Amino acid sequence: MVQRIRSGSPYELTIGFSRAVRVGNRVLVAGTAPIPPSGEEVAEDAGDQMRRCGEIIAAALQEAGADLSMVVRTRMFITDPAHADAVGAAHAEFFAQAQPAATMVVARLLDPAWKVEVEAEAIVPEAGSSRQLAVSSKQ
Repeated sequence: MVQRIRSGSPYELTIGFSRAVRVGNRVLVAGTAPIPPSGEEVAEDAGDQMRRCGEIIAAALQEAGADLSMVVRTRMFITDPAHADAVGAAHAEFFAQAQPAATMVVARLLDPAWKVEVEAEAIVPEAGSSRQLAVSSKQ
């Protein structure tokens, strides 16, 4: 079964995509821009934009039966390397518990006001399985 999640972004209908798609135990969250609630301006600060992306991603995951702790992969697209520290710190506010594999790429985004856009992937534990987070580090 495929579950499609919409967030109300005007781009979902005009471009033809879903904010997130759940297939089995996998949730794929589309590139998420810092689109504010209706009537508000896009935040100027790159960290604040990352926080808005995180809020939208969290809401999509929740609707798909997942949460931020289940995220295994993120991709951050930023418009300027100078934004890396602020975006990275805000990313940690949302994903530090999950510690997903993460990529940060400098790119041009659709709207010049956007300084960051984020994709995420989550794995939902199967019913009856015990979910454990294992962390391995090289010595």
